[in-house]
Amino acid sequence: MKSAYELAMERLQPEGPTVTLTDEQRAQLAEVDSLYQSKVAEKEVFLSDLIAKAMAKTDFNEVVQLEEQKRREIARLEEKREEEKEKLRKSWSAS
Repeated sequence: MKSAYELAMERLQPEGPTVTLTDEQRAQLAEVDSLYQSKVAEKEVFLSDLIAKAMAKTDFNEVVQLEEQKRREIARLEEKREEEKEKLRKSWSAS
């Protein structure tokens, strides 16, 4: 089974060399994904609880702020995840 990265690379460079990952490399990428998925889930649960409390108080300004904070923090975590995965990929190509 190919990762999303491998599929995207194939689409971008159909005639170029394909990237084949070892099982260990796939496992490392999956570990990074798993770690960041859990961090995203943690943020979603925490901020969703705060949003629900703000809605119960009918403080809609706070709801909007919390929803924006949730969106920013999830985007930041996803960006960090991709940076970590790219560091791994670069370390493999340097070897």
